[in-house]
Amino acid sequence: MIKIAIIGGTGLYDPRILENIREDTVVTPYGDVKYKVGEFKGKPVAFIPRHGSAHSIPPHLINYRANIWALKKLGVTNIIASTAVGSLNPDMGGGDFVFIDQFLDFTKSRVNTFYNGEGRQVVHVDVTQPYCPNLRETLLKAAEGLGIKAHAKGTYVCAEGPRFETPAEIKAFRQLGGDVVGMTNVPEVVLAREAEICYATVSMVTNFAAGISPHPLTHSEVLETMAANTENIKKLIMATIERIDIQQDCSCRHALAEFGGFTL
Repeated sequence: MIKIAIIGGTGLYDPRILENIREDTVVTPYGDVKYKVGEFKGKPVAFIPRHGSAHSIPPHLINYRANIWALKKLGVTNIIASTAVGSLNPDMGGGDFVFIDQFLDFTKSRVNTFYNGEGRQVVHVDVTQPYCPNLRETLLKAAEGLGIKAHAKGTYVCAEGPRFETPAEIKAFRQLGGDVVGMTNVPEVVLAREAEICYATVSMVTNFAAGISPHPLTHSEVLETMAANTENIKKLIMATIERIDIQQDCSCRHALAEFGGFTL
């Protein structure tokens, strides 16, 4: 059974790292999900490209529920997600990694729960610690072991997208305590908690946000920084996978205990 999954861009998938790679599809109530699975150091690892294999799905149209449901159906208990972010914090510069510990949700049109009244009870899931502290600690130890610069915590502001933010929005986000801004981490993190899966995010700073950056933002700038740091993020995630104890229990996997647990 597959216990570990990566959600992210195609830059994280490398046939030279995984062995016995195959592609498969999971049928979910929200649509079919294509994924790849291989092995690393004897551990099966599933991979889902969040934006599709051709990066053709914009942030606000990603089928977040289908992706998380599919991983739960596969038996996944640990998800490592990657995100590209703009920085609101002068201490978090281009190329830095941030292990997010909190989020601010400014999305508008996304379904952010499995429990929306369609044959399921009403659930109010606790997100005091929205990102798995055990998985975040494993990421931090892996980064230290590799000598990779990483920030142990940070607040992720999730904007709706697909446009970049205005300087006025960035100013407001900074005043609210945001450190980085992106478009994809919510509702993914919330759905993972509802599904009782340990979830942690590696955010890579690709630029400073609007009004902070000295020049207009471009998508090519994001891609260039991602490309320059692809090897580091792959090393970091694979080193983390090597350290994950798939037998270890975690409170994340009992998040809905008072409601009888999550069921497919």
